[in-house]
Amino acid sequence: MKICMVVSTPFPPEEGIGYYTYNLSNKLIEKGHEVVVLTRGSWNKTQRQVIDGIEVIRAPFIPIYPFYIKFHGIFVNKIFKSLESQIDIVHIHTPLSPVIKTTLPVITTVHTPMLTSYRLAKMQSIHGIFSKISARMISYPQELKLIQGSDIVTTLTNSIANELKEYYLNGKEVIVLGNGVNEDICIPNQKYVEKDRKYILFVGRIHREKGLFDLLECAKHICENRSDVFFNIVGVGRDQKKLKRKVKKFQLEDRFIFLGQIKKDILVKLYQNATIFVLPSYHEGLPTVLLEAMSCGLPIITTDVRGNRDLISNGENGILVPPGAPQKIAEAISILLKDEALMKNLSKNARKTIEENYTWDAISNKFLKYYESLIEVHT
Repeated sequence: MKICMVVSTPFPPEEGIGYYTYNLSNKLIEKGHEVVVLTRGSWNKTQRQVIDGIEVIRAPFIPIYPFYIKFHGIFVNKIFKSLESQIDIVHIHTPLSPVIKTTLPVITTVHTPMLTSYRLAKMQSIHGIFSKISARMISYPQELKLIQGSDIVTTLTNSIANELKEYYLNGKEVIVLGNGVNEDICIPNQKYVEKDRKYILFVGRIHREKGLFDLLECAKHICENRSDVFFNIVGVGRDQKKLKRKVKKFQLEDRFIFLGQIKKDILVKLYQNATIFVLPSYHEGLPTVLLEAMSCGLPIITTDVRGNRDLISNGENGILVPPGAPQKIAEAISILLKDEALMKNLSKNARKTIEENYTWDAISNKFLKYYESLIEVHT
C-alpha cells in the first residue's frame, strides 16, 4: 500500500502535527508500506528528499496569510496529479492543509479544529483580533471543505470529536484514534540519582496560548523560595522576544533558560533528567510533548483543558490545574518538590498510561484497518 500524507507543517518536523505525521509514517514503513509526504517548501521551487525512508515532496509555499492557502493548494494538486496513479489512499492532516482533488479514498485527521481557535483567540492585541477574524472567515471554511470531502474523519480525543459536531458532518462518524509515542525511545532514566540542581521542563511553541507567561509568573514565585530550581524552555515562536523581555524584567535570566529548537535525542535526555514537566496551555489537541514526557516517566503538571484531560487523571498519573492560573502551577510544583513518594507514583502511572494506550504500534494498526476498509470500498 502507498499512502500520501498531506500536512502543512515543516518536514522534518519541528512541532506536534509534524511529529505525528513523521512517527505514523515511520511505523507504516516498518510494516511494509510506502509513504510520500506532501508539505510546504520554499517560495520558488518544488523540493524532493528521502528522510528515514519517507519520500518528502515540498510544494512551493509563499507565507502570506491567507493567500498561501489557495496558491499552495494549486501547487500541491499539480504535484499530486503526477503521483495519483501510484497512490492507494490520501491521508490529510489539518489544520490548514489544501483540499486534494481526487477520486481516491481520503481520510482526514483533525488535530485542532479551527473553530476552537476562533473561540479562544483573545481580543487583547492586534494579533488576537486578526486571529479571531481570520479563523472564522478563512480557516474554518477551509477546514469545513476538507472534512466534507473526506470519506472518514478521525481525531485525537473524544473532546475534539464532540467539537466537530458543529462542522455539519452529515452523519459521518468522527473516529477517535488518538496520538502515539515511541515508547522504546522515550524511556525513563534508569539511573536516577538525587540532583542538587532541579529543573522544570516545558517543550512547545513559544506562543502566548501555550501559557508561557503564566509559567514565568509561576517561576518568579518558585525562584523566590527555592535556589535549586530552574526552568528549561525548549522551542521557538512568535512571542519569544516578548517573553525574554519579561524574563529580564523579573531578573530571572539565569533561572528561566531558553534552549531553542533541539534534536530529538537531546530532547529525550532532557525529559529523562528533568524533575517535573509542565504544560500550561490554554487549549490542546492531544499533545505529543505530553505523551513523550509521560513515556519518559516524568511527573506531569498541565492545564485542565480538552486534550490534556483526556490523558491525565488528576492525582493518579499527573496533576491538572486551571488554565491561566500561575499560582496554582506554583502550588503544584511546590507540593511535588516536597513529596518524593507522590512524584514517584505519578511517574510510574504516567509511563503505564503510555504503555497501555498510546504506542505508535497500536495507533498505526488502527489506521491500517481504516485504510484497508476504504480501499476495499473504492475498488
